[in-house]
Amino acid sequence: MSSTTTTEIKPSKANIGVYTNPAHDLWIAPAEPSLDSLENGETLKPGEVTIAVKSTGICGSDVHFWHAGCIGPMIVEKDHILGHESAGIIIATHPSVNDLSIGDRVAIEPNIPCHACEPCLTGRYNGCPNVLFLSTPPVPGLLRRYVNHPAVWCHKLPDGLSYEDGSMLEPLSVALAGVTRAGVKLGDAVLVCGAGPIGLVTALCCRAGGCEPLVITDIDDGRLEFARKVVQGVRTLKVERQSPEDFAKRVVELMDGTEPTVAMECTGVESSIAGAIQSVKFGGTVFVIGVGKNEITMPFMRCSTREVDLKFQYRYANTWPRAIRLLNSGLIDLKPLVTHRYKLEEAIEAFKTAADPKTGAIKVQIQSLD
Repeated sequence: MSSTTTTEIKPSKANIGVYTNPAHDLWIAPAEPSLDSLENGETLKPGEVTIAVKSTGICGSDVHFWHAGCIGPMIVEKDHILGHESAGIIIATHPSVNDLSIGDRVAIEPNIPCHACEPCLTGRYNGCPNVLFLSTPPVPGLLRRYVNHPAVWCHKLPDGLSYEDGSMLEPLSVALAGVTRAGVKLGDAVLVCGAGPIGLVTALCCRAGGCEPLVITDIDDGRLEFARKVVQGVRTLKVERQSPEDFAKRVVELMDGTEPTVAMECTGVESSIAGAIQSVKFGGTVFVIGVGKNEITMPFMRCSTREVDLKFQYRYANTWPRAIRLLNSGLIDLKPLVTHRYKLEEAIEAFKTAADPKTGAIKVQIQSLD
């Protein structure tokens, strides 16, 4: 065995991954690091650990890369491994790693920033122009049996959190980054647009943060019903074919005449962003988490004459320790959001479920617990 790797837990199966390509195919095939290289201890660089991935959530971006082949400038140009919401157990460490050990259960923060640019040096590493973000082409993702990753981006899980909980830390980090940058405060009236996974997690964060009233919107009755079950006291509004102005009137009526202080826009849909802008009060904030088209039309003069702050988000930074504390304390519970579970070998069916609105899927988990 190589002197550069410490291994006590032997990999038991060949490494496989879940792939897509520019032709929008989806398949399972062998992946790196190979079983031979894992067994021979040849895989790790200084600062890295090997993780046996146990649970991975399917994100909307994974489905988008599969179906559309791109998100903005991020384009699938060759065979590409998906997945970036993962947790697992460390089975090997490089001797340079001192703060994690074999057998530690970790959540994987799926980025590798450069640590040298201005965003990195000022603590906003989500803006690193040289970042390697796992699952964003051309960087392979985490939907594999085994993966090597820098130890600094592996967060140890407390005993009270499962692997599945660990995989949910990624969408929770997205929501935490959003509500923090949006400046959401105790007692704020908040509108959440979109009752998908990120919208629901955002609503749970707003509820935990003491926002009232809290309204969530969607075009799907099933998702709104689900929101009422998992977000205590949330008010729901089904989006109809109507003008942004009429949408705003319905929001204010549902809030008993109160205009939202903040709108958390989690869809990226042009009409939804316009409705959020029309809804918020003078000096309010519309914070866009959702991913949309390269260019959209928006009510510019409404923003101007009402001094609406329109803000946007790109991933997250420095959120994972906070997310772990929130889950471990029970202040936020994301377990109800997991609606479907599949084995890694069933990943194709898992993606089909996640992509089909008729299944009622919120968060689909792919597990490799053997």
